[in-house]
Amino acid sequence: MRRLALLLAVIASFLALPALAQVIDVPGREPPPSTTDTRNLWILDLSTGGRVTIWLRPDVAPKMVARIKTLTRDKFYDGLTFHRVIDGFMAQGGDPDGDGTGGSKLPNVDKEFNYLPHVRGAVAAARANDENSANSQFYIMLAPKLALDKKYTVFGRVIDGMQYVDTIERGEPPANPSRIVHAYIASDNPPPYQAAAPVALPEAVAPLPATMPRKPAATAPAARRPQPTRAR
Repeated sequence: MRRLALLLAVIASFLALPALAQVIDVPGREPPPSTTDTRNLWILDLSTGGRVTIWLRPDVAPKMVARIKTLTRDKFYDGLTFHRVIDGFMAQGGDPDGDGTGGSKLPNVDKEFNYLPHVRGAVAAARANDENSANSQFYIMLAPKLALDKKYTVFGRVIDGMQYVDTIERGEPPANPSRIVHAYIASDNPPPYQAAAPVALPEAVAPLPATMPRKPAATAPAARRPQPTRAR
């Protein structure tokens, strides 16, 4: 019986090695910031009802993390929508144009592809076909999609409030898109979460007579700026 217990203990120790390897320091690799380091916690107050906390990773994506901090402190993200949300894949936002073609006025950010995986809650920089075209747009993974690894810059991970990400309105674009009410860096001492003020709906307009021609609906450009590979 003791031999069996010893054998099981040895097997368990080998199975634990991959998990232990994830926390072993790698020579030459910048150590990640602590998950309590408020200088690297990105706060998103969403219209879906709560606050999302994202652990930023300047150790692997310093340029993109710096861009996020700059735009957040400039209140760039406040009020922007999630314009492309695919169930079982990801929620994409950060576009002032709201159609996937826009970005900030700052230069694009060079790629910083790294070892962080596209698991649920991972946060990465959206881009166009050019690998160095990331700017302001980002996406949050709703489910794992490891085929995207090392093709897009993962720069963070949701560590709190994922339930509010899960309820972001779906669609490409959504009929009633969810939005970022406010974005903060935690070290800037943000106020407590406040629910978004209700948006006033336009008054109903009587339909035009059947004999009057209607103006065709505007369509977004075919080229959409940052597009992570679509889930199939």
